[in-house]
Amino acid sequence: MAEFLFNALITLLVVVDPPGLAPIFAALTRGYSEKRKRETAIRGVLVGAGILLVFALIGDVLLGALGISLDAFRIAGGILLFILALDMVFASPRGVRSRTISEQEEDDFSQDVTVFPLAIPLLAGPGAIATVLLFTGGREPFEIAAFIGVLLFVLSLTLASLLLAPKIMSLMGETGASVLSRVLGVVIAALAVQFVLDGVMGSMA
Repeated sequence: MAEFLFNALITLLVVVDPPGLAPIFAALTRGYSEKRKRETAIRGVLVGAGILLVFALIGDVLLGALGISLDAFRIAGGILLFILALDMVFASPRGVRSRTISEQEEDDFSQDVTVFPLAIPLLAGPGAIATVLLFTGGREPFEIAAFIGVLLFVLSLTLASLLLAPKIMSLMGETGASVLSRVLGVVIAALAVQFVLDGVMGSMA
């Protein structure tokens, strides 16, 4: 149980990346008043949390309705997380993190960044959703409850990171954030490979 919770914590911290969201949030809310920044951060985290909690609670039902086995999702989710890890290590954003041209154009005309891009895809993006489903699929109720506790803890850290974005940027700097991202990218790559191996072994059993 302890290993499960530790792996969940590390994976969520890497995928959600609370420190990494600080500079993005600072850029998205440039020109906002302090009150509006605070409200945007709180609403964005709440929306993202709602989306991830839905997948945590009824992820198995969704997979069953689509006719997707848990082992197949483990393999697909592991590959997706591995791509995210490559993005982090080599600093070359792909579809998992980057936005399409149309999405960027939509953002340019939008005044409120709460839902897009803050909640989706920065908080509840493909990587985070895949992580939630991988850690809750086929688990006992008490394990799912424990995972939700870890998820809420990570989201609380994320909210704190968004609220303290200016201070975090001054402390870490671009170099510190870059080094941390690459180190954690290697960790998430290893966990992603483990997910794939578990899925392959499970499908062959």
